[in-house]
Amino acid sequence: MAREMLEGEGYAVRVATGYAGRFILLLTDVVMPGASGQDLAQQLGLQRPAMKVLYMSAFSLVKGQQQFSDAESGLELSAPIILKPFTTERLMEKVREVLTTKPASP
Repeated sequence: MAREMLEGEGYAVRVATGYAGRFILLLTDVVMPGASGQDLAQQLGLQRPAMKVLYMSAFSLVKGQQQFSDAESGLELSAPIILKPFTTERLMEKVREVLTTKPASP
């Protein structure tokens, strides 16, 4: 559903495997079968350090942030996250927010 929302708003969605081009944004679920969104972001980020990440989750914000910010999962409290279910408008708002955010200074 998120892919359809993004495509409907003019965002291109590509399959990461075998794609050597530039990724601007990764939209990934926090919890996936066999892996985590954090694992995927780290793996893709090795070749694409400028890529931004937006996580999505069905967990409540407080519960989700506590659960996913522990050392085991590695998701930082400040990581951009959108809660499911969301509307196309909310997704577009969050995507624009993440894309316009400047990286933190080292």
